[in-house]
Amino acid sequence: MNVIRCENQSICPSKVVCIGRNYAEHIAELNNEIPEEMVFFIKPNSAISTRLKLPKNGQKCHYEAEISFLIQNQKISAVGFGLDLTLREVQTHLKQKGLPWERAKAFDGSAVFSEFVPFLYQGDNLEVQLYINAVLVQQGEVDMMIHKPQAILKEAQTFLSFEENDILMTGTPKGVGEIKKGDIFLGRILSNNKILLEKEFIVE
Repeated sequence: MNVIRCENQSICPSKVVCIGRNYAEHIAELNNEIPEEMVFFIKPNSAISTRLKLPKNGQKCHYEAEISFLIQNQKISAVGFGLDLTLREVQTHLKQKGLPWERAKAFDGSAVFSEFVPFLYQGDNLEVQLYINAVLVQQGEVDMMIHKPQAILKEAQTFLSFEENDILMTGTPKGVGEIKKGDIFLGRILSNNKILLEKEFIVE
């Protein structure tokens, strides 16, 4: 089973629960419609990684930087930087056919995470930043989300159970793009303009 790190401990989430279309400008950049209700999808443990790798099949892969939360005792207990990797062409084809997204979203290594740091979330305006080769390409705050973290957690719990140490990903802001081998990714999570954590990845 794949693991993440929090406070120098290895933790094994059973799954990653993700919300799609949660930033209006990202919805617009992909020419999607704002959904009437929250859109959820799941990434299995086999998707979890701490390394950023191109898909083995050579298909084009997009990055989506997200504020990610560790769920313990059914509550947010820690925060981390996450990358929701997406095979965009595959996803577009599946959406056109009205089919599920798993082939585009749940493949091995498609949920990449930094270390997590303990964080008692109380409506803080957290911020995610992604730099690629020292250029800021994505930036988003909780205040920009259509659905806020606590509301996402509560809605997800109406139809599924969070096992101890599962992860919640809260959507991506505008600026998604293609991953290229050798690119240097720097992900940051900030609170009140102070850096809580940052993590560098080199695309393998």
